[in-house]
Amino acid sequence: MSFFKRIFSSEKKETLDKGLEQTKTSFFSKLTKAVAGKSKVDDEVLDNLEEVLVSSDVGVNTTLKIIERIEARVAQDKYMGTEELNKILREEIAALLSETQSGEETEFTIPANKKPYVLMVVGVNGVGKTTTIGKLAYQFKKAGYKVVLGAADTFRAAAIDQLQIWADRVGVPLVKQQMGSDPASVAFDTLQSAVTQNADIVIIDTAGRLHNKVNLMNELTKVKRVMQKVVEDAPHDVLLVLDGSTGQNAFEQAKQFTAATEVSCLAVTKLDGTAKGGVVIGISDQFQIPVKYIGVGEGIEDLQVFNKYEFVDSFFK
Repeated sequence: MSFFKRIFSSEKKETLDKGLEQTKTSFFSKLTKAVAGKSKVDDEVLDNLEEVLVSSDVGVNTTLKIIERIEARVAQDKYMGTEELNKILREEIAALLSETQSGEETEFTIPANKKPYVLMVVGVNGVGKTTTIGKLAYQFKKAGYKVVLGAADTFRAAAIDQLQIWADRVGVPLVKQQMGSDPASVAFDTLQSAVTQNADIVIIDTAGRLHNKVNLMNELTKVKRVMQKVVEDAPHDVLLVLDGSTGQNAFEQAKQFTAATEVSCLAVTKLDGTAKGGVVIGISDQFQIPVKYIGVGEGIEDLQVFNKYEFVDSFFK
């Protein structure tokens, strides 16, 4: 298909290929078994393929969509050999991702008309939220932007300390208060500081407690309201960080957070240590929320802008 053009630098593409290796190996070993001894795509092959996609964490609803698309093509072509299945799957998954209007970017950029651009980051503890913020700060600074961080996850002292370590490492200012402080107050101070410093981008870390959704909802609503006293349309984006290695659990977290607050984009981390990379396809499709960033390694450079063409290319390479 024409849109599989090489977009990333060879170095970035190599990192992506390597990060998705476990997912790809697992997926194709299952796919090989699904079509073993078959020359034609028939009902049995499609049933087996359905099982492969579900067990690769693509999710039931998204899997059914993909199977329906392939069934339509099989009906149209009358005879379809199993050797064509790989190519067709690749095309249909790319087409599905294209419907989410996401994954077109290749670089770390922010909207030109928002200054400071305010990014609020949500996600449960342990998904790589603070690390993602640190790596984002690094990438944006490297791209020439002036970055300010805000430690509004005041529920855990470790979250504030960890963010300070990242701020020092990247060389960007961090606005923080004592553990237990009002998160909205930290967010307010961060935005004021960013405006004073003429910063380009503000990244606000928030608490990741999901056991009481009402409290979380109230807290995030208050943080937003207080930020708007400084920057009237803040936050410009709410980024939900999900741990890709948890597979179906990541779906559940996406469901909980989208119910608690308006999530506008996603970051899926830890894809390198797992065979569950299919979760990116399912979450992107099910929630119709763009996946903006993916984590494909532990290095500071291994947080990448999600590009669907490169992702599908690496997945099916």
